[in-house]
Amino acid sequence: MLHIRKAMPQDMDAILHIYRAAQDYMIANGNPHQWGRSYPNKARVEADLALGCCHVVCKGTEIRGVFALCVGAEPSYQRIAGAWRNAAAYLTLHRVASDGRARGVFACAVDYCKGLASNIRIDTHADNHIMQKLLTEQGFVYCGIIQLADGAPRRAYHWVSGT
Repeated sequence: MLHIRKAMPQDMDAILHIYRAAQDYMIANGNPHQWGRSYPNKARVEADLALGCCHVVCKGTEIRGVFALCVGAEPSYQRIAGAWRNAAAYLTLHRVASDGRARGVFACAVDYCKGLASNIRIDTHADNHIMQKLLTEQGFVYCGIIQLADGAPRRAYHWVSGT
């Protein structure tokens, strides 16, 4: 059975291993540009840990997935070519990854988030067809294109409780 807990500094090696596995998987499956081999890096994980937004998905005591759950407005979501489903407060799900050895990591992370908020937003690269399918399966609705701080476009999705 999978469960979620806040990540701790001693989880760093396992988290970096999971991100490397996810990078390899994306590159091998037609999505080489979203993360490449350089993102998320150790500095990004350290920042997520310091902010308290890094969570791990565990099977028993083994870490099988990781994600950042951010509270407050996401700067890159302020402008969208399209429209968000509402203007209510939301959580943002970022940097979701699995080591590929446990099924249901994404669903577990999303269920955890849905237990905390009635609005969740997330974005992904246009080439990340696997994530787009998972988002749709979890009830997220495509809302349009946002721009990251570096100008890179991302497909934006929004989940609203009860819809």
